[in-house]
Amino acid sequence: MANNHKRTVFITGATGVMGFETLKELSLRLDRFDLRILSRPGRKNRKKLAPFMRMDGVTVIWGDLMNREDVARAMGAADVVLHIGGMVSPLADHHPELAMKVNVGAARNIVDAIKSRPDRDSVRLVYIGSVAQTSHRFAPHHWGRTGDPIMAGVYDYYGISKIRAERIVAESGLKHWVCLRQSGILHRGLIFNGSDPIAFHVPLQGVLEWATVEDSARLMANISEKDVPDSLWRNFFNIGSGAEFRLTNYQFEKFLLEALGCPPPEEVFETGWFATRNFHGQWYIDSDRLEELVPFRENISCKEYFRRLSKGMPWWMSLTPLVPAFIIRWVMKRVASTPGLGTLDWLRRKDCEEKITAYFGSREEQKQIPGWDSFDTTPPSDRAVRLDHGYDERKPETDLDIEDMVSAAGFRGGRCLSPQMSKGDLDSPLEWECAFGHRFHALPRTVLRGGHWCPDCLPAPWNYDEESRRNPFMAQVWHDSHRKDEAVVYGKKEEKT
Repeated sequence: MANNHKRTVFITGATGVMGFETLKELSLRLDRFDLRILSRPGRKNRKKLAPFMRMDGVTVIWGDLMNREDVARAMGAADVVLHIGGMVSPLADHHPELAMKVNVGAARNIVDAIKSRPDRDSVRLVYIGSVAQTSHRFAPHHWGRTGDPIMAGVYDYYGISKIRAERIVAESGLKHWVCLRQSGILHRGLIFNGSDPIAFHVPLQGVLEWATVEDSARLMANISEKDVPDSLWRNFFNIGSGAEFRLTNYQFEKFLLEALGCPPPEEVFETGWFATRNFHGQWYIDSDRLEELVPFRENISCKEYFRRLSKGMPWWMSLTPLVPAFIIRWVMKRVASTPGLGTLDWLRRKDCEEKITAYFGSREEQKQIPGWDSFDTTPPSDRAVRLDHGYDERKPETDLDIEDMVSAAGFRGGRCLSPQMSKGDLDSPLEWECAFGHRFHALPRTVLRGGHWCPDCLPAPWNYDEESRRNPFMAQVWHDSHRKDEAVVYGKKEEKT
């Protein structure tokens, strides 16, 4: 691409949380960028985008990510594609089949639109994945990095959709792509998310390295600039705002309630309302890699960030401190009892044993959750324990060879069927076989750097117990929170999804 012209950036998801903040950030750089936005033509989206439509250099194309022609028309001759759009949680959890259709279909349309262009090798594609792709991480493996096992939580159709979509990008054959796995995003809207029962699917003793929405937007804008290091492309990265934002889920609840002027968790929740496993979240061993390549962090303290959130609340939220703790507790219990998605609803019904097993282990284990007087809220170790990836990671990428592929496949319970590969070539497909005899082709980069494995073994149904018996790579994290003698297959009725 020429260095003497403004870059054109195509943005999907510009009316969502991360996408809208990205649009605001890029709109401050219109001396260097022209922006193209694809958005559904609803009243809410038209109102939200109206101020930007009046700016020189911003073009809004009304259409649908699920429509291949709309995507190609909206992309035009864009130099950079920021694919942020899609259906996210908690909406995706309420509509799993639609989430699968939207997230996978949109990724395919984006890739196809780029591949149809004569200048396909010059296009930069930035795909936003999710921490949900790597499921539950309990101590001692609460620290994670790209290349760790790809395995969405049980019943997490959103996570499965992001896994499939990311694989489309990684296996696309495009010259310039990067998959960025977004963590939980800290933003003002979280203040209103406590009314969703999915809040109680989150184990209090779990962890997450959060990313602020401002950092995320700055990252998108900075990646769109010229002279981004070549080592960014054809790679996978985790997005996180760094050490200050590594919290336990209990700490997060405490920060959030304090920002709202509410009493602490001990006064408004019961420990037994929260699942004890089967969510997602980790502290990142490698999130600083992205900061080193494309600096984007504001580098403020987590406490200061939550103070900032509290200052931007609507006026009526200032009345929250006047609400007695027992009223808030009553409201929260009703949320946890929401039919279908609430943990307390599962526990009072007789037809939710699989859900109870997935999120608590068993009814008996749920009953044994200690109350606040003896509940351990101590953060886990700040010493990072790295998972074994099954090959010699001390080698530089240029020295990786077929023996490394054989070793990696064996550690996943399978085989590398290709007899040879060019040393250091991670971008030519090889043939593999999983422990269940499924044969598939995949790039070594997708397997080693991305953590992907057999596409035929992706849920549903979820058969992680049996897979972990045959796949030591997966077993490293699955057995941190699941007994080795379990034999549960979840979601058999939902296999068609």
